[in-house]
Amino acid sequence: MSESNSQWQCYQEAEFLFTQALSSELTFAIITAHNPKGQLLSASQNRLLDRQLQFEIQQLHRPYRAMIGASADRCHMEKSWAVSIDKASAIRLGCQFNQNAIYFVEHDNLQLIPCLLSESERKEVEIGPFSSRVRLVNELPDFD
Repeated sequence: MSESNSQWQCYQEAEFLFTQALSSELTFAIITAHNPKGQLLSASQNRLLDRQLQFEIQQLHRPYRAMIGASADRCHMEKSWAVSIDKASAIRLGCQFNQNAIYFVEHDNLQLIPCLLSESERKEVEIGPFSSRVRLVNELPDFD
């Protein structure tokens, strides 16, 4: 894998910050444009990529919501989008923005799915209940 094992482990320990609860019956992907291929970028570079991703999501004409993917200690946070699309479309979008992985949620089951690997190398990781990783906040953190 192109990402380090410790980075892959961090992906599996992520928490998700939302301003509103989501139904456990929803199927959606969680995608970010921040830090392509795991390379840390400046706030302004990440903002530009995020705007490009939001534009691409809007073109899909599917429901979406801004949220944050975060480490448990909140030392690392990335603006992300929960998007009501199928898994194949989510992987394509993740690849388009050079993301190592995306998350996919189906019936409250959280999966971590690599993007930048061939289909034969792609091994999805079942993480467990998505609802146990959700943290409700009054407002999403600012990235300026």
